[in-house]
Amino acid sequence: MKISKYVTYEEAIKSQTAIRLGIPNIPNEQQLDAMKYVASEIFDPVREYVNGPLAASSFFRCHELNTAIGGSSTTSQHMRGEAIDIDADTFGYGTNHSIFEFIKHSLEFDQLIGEYPDPSGNFAWVHCSKKKTGNRKEVLIKLKDRYIPFNDWKPGMI
Repeated sequence: MKISKYVTYEEAIKSQTAIRLGIPNIPNEQQLDAMKYVASEIFDPVREYVNGPLAASSFFRCHELNTAIGGSSTTSQHMRGEAIDIDADTFGYGTNHSIFEFIKHSLEFDQLIGEYPDPSGNFAWVHCSKKKTGNRKEVLIKLKDRYIPFNDWKPGMI
């Protein structure tokens, strides 16, 4: 079953950690509705921008899975189905930095995070969330030990 033009339900709930730990990572109706919105509003436009396959490295996380990976039990938008982690580098269509810039300049979002930049300024993956209302348009960089505002970041900071 597809939840958007390019995202399948199976892809959206898949987690190696959930499989390994036997955690059923199943969204409820409200979470699935949010996932469909994020997939169509964020992932699909990014997929069309790179004109090739992308990996959704993390999308929905049930509370138990989110706890198992050390995610925030109170603020993780992955638990609400409102956040997706995208990795362009997996398939070589664009870079994670290029999709970060595309989202930042072209899409409406709640939070955009370039995660774990390498010395050249490319990110390990890009986290993006979107809500139906009240989006903050917050842009952050996740370094090894902290989050910093995008405007405080310079390539080479890791």
